[in-house]
Amino acid sequence: MDSAVDRNRNCLCNMCFQSGIEDGDLHDGAWCAEYKDRHQWLEVDAIHLTLFTGVILQGRNSIWSWDWVHTYKVQLSNDSVNWETCQNGTVDAIFEGNQNPETPVLGLLPVPTVARFIRINPQTWYTNGTVCLRAEILGCRVHDPDDIYSSEQKPGSSDALDFRHHNYKEMRKLMKSVTDECPDITHVYTIGKSYTGLKLYVMVISDNPSKHELGEPEFRYVAGMHGNEALGRELVLNLMQYLCREYKKGNQRVVKLVTETRIHLLPSMNPDGYEAAYEKGSELAGWAEGRYSFEGIDLNHNFPDLNNIMWDAQEAAADPSKVTNHYIPIPEYYTQEDAFVSPETRAVISWMQDIPFVLSANLHGGELVVTYPFDCTRDWAPQEDTPTADNAFFRWLATVYASTNLVMANPDRRICHYEDFQKHNNIINGGAWHTVPGSMNDFSYLHTNCFEVTVELSCDKFPHASELPVEWENNKESLLVYMEQIHRGIKGVIRDKLTKQGITDAVVKVEDHDHDIRSAADGDYWRLLNPGDYKVVVWAEGYFPSMRRCNVGMEPRATMCDFTLTKTPVQMLKEIRAKGGKIPQDLQLRLRALRLRKLRASTKVLNRRRESQRLQEEQRTRRARSTRARRE
Repeated sequence: MDSAVDRNRNCLCNMCFQSGIEDGDLHDGAWCAEYKDRHQWLEVDAIHLTLFTGVILQGRNSIWSWDWVHTYKVQLSNDSVNWETCQNGTVDAIFEGNQNPETPVLGLLPVPTVARFIRINPQTWYTNGTVCLRAEILGCRVHDPDDIYSSEQKPGSSDALDFRHHNYKEMRKLMKSVTDECPDITHVYTIGKSYTGLKLYVMVISDNPSKHELGEPEFRYVAGMHGNEALGRELVLNLMQYLCREYKKGNQRVVKLVTETRIHLLPSMNPDGYEAAYEKGSELAGWAEGRYSFEGIDLNHNFPDLNNIMWDAQEAAADPSKVTNHYIPIPEYYTQEDAFVSPETRAVISWMQDIPFVLSANLHGGELVVTYPFDCTRDWAPQEDTPTADNAFFRWLATVYASTNLVMANPDRRICHYEDFQKHNNIINGGAWHTVPGSMNDFSYLHTNCFEVTVELSCDKFPHASELPVEWENNKESLLVYMEQIHRGIKGVIRDKLTKQGITDAVVKVEDHDHDIRSAADGDYWRLLNPGDYKVVVWAEGYFPSMRRCNVGMEPRATMCDFTLTKTPVQMLKEIRAKGGKIPQDLQLRLRALRLRKLRASTKVLNRRRESQRLQEEQRTRRARSTRARRE
């Protein structure tokens, strides 16, 4: 990455205070001096001799007050006793600080200087606040022959992957290089475009990547929903390279995963947001720069809120058990052209409809925890445990990732902010953390067959490139073992007894699990379940129901449970009609398909309108340039 920060050093001493929620906590969200004068300082011991190059400052991150430092001095020392102030010529250098609490401000030292200790000495601060700051110290460790720890091996990765941040063009080049290296198991396609016209690329990795195979489950990783949460993007790109190379080496674990699963990898759901954060660089992007789409939409609040549609219907129904618990249609208002729905969200919804995904994870950053549905709470409570009908399996999925993540599983790790998720074994129900109406996790569960969790990968949303090898090692096992969970539960094919053809959209109901799933286009299905014995009933429109018992074992290998359905006799249908009765129809499924057609139609209109506007803007720009050229 070519930012001012990264041109000045290759490594980072990081010290950052984040926000808290305790009213009256003096150190809530920052380091704060006890007194308001120019004799206060914050001292950092780098442990080793370090070539210090700069400081990045932010104000106090607090919901209770506004505090930041306007200007400051920097002092350096080798022994913490004798200090020298950075000079600008013959006078003390005064560094510009903040004008608000959040925007990071970079101050580069006039001359990079080797020392062990560094102090930040505030000179002026926000008039109505106090002396508070968050800081990031920039520097590189240098060789010190007297340092007894100098021979320590720097942590990294033994995998020779492309560990750097990739902008849009570089991401495309990397994906192209992987397909060139492994053409037999990879396929790249697009699911749509961002608001500015950047394509949403997906790579499929499988032994037959271009099409769905009967009985083979479909998996997806989605990264970059918030554009400034960059680690997930790089992990997904690294995963593409790793699966390709390990498959070629004959790594049996990877070969089994690739041949038995169709893996879809979307590294950047919000490429517009990422490009904005990338321009600022890993240290200057801040907490919100690039988080939102180009239109200012938080994509994780932009999916249809199906939770409240279901809950409202259950409350109004005489028998709540009769209310549909799956495949809930998109609401009518959401399909309109003027609906506040981003093109990125529209593209992902359409993608979810086209492919029968079974399992997914949504990769975020800024915390260390795995959350599972529901994300939205009932009655708009700000925090409330809101479990799904598959709460036990969701907790298993979250635990699988969290327990194998090297940082989350470390009992000595520091907390990221104010909440210690280790008390919850690094997993938590989304609603119990904070309510998120319109999340992708909840939509995936209620509108499709796919189970999805959110993984908060690191305290730092946009870690420096030098940290990426370690982050890969922290997450490699978790990424692999989570994918393997797609092979738990039951699976099979639902066929017509006479024709032997697969039956599409047959309903699979598991006793004591108030959440059904449906068969895919070829009649195959997958139902994720914990070990146990289950009574399973399958039915489809125009067929008699069928029941059988299926046992799920402890091994990560799905139990085969095929079903054969018999059509309802024509004579019986004639008798029903003769008596004035109605033939049962799957109206919910038809409404779902109708709303999807409307959403896709409105999306096409909006895409054509945006493309026309883009062309008109380009023509105006060309005319303006031509006019200027003639004048010159």
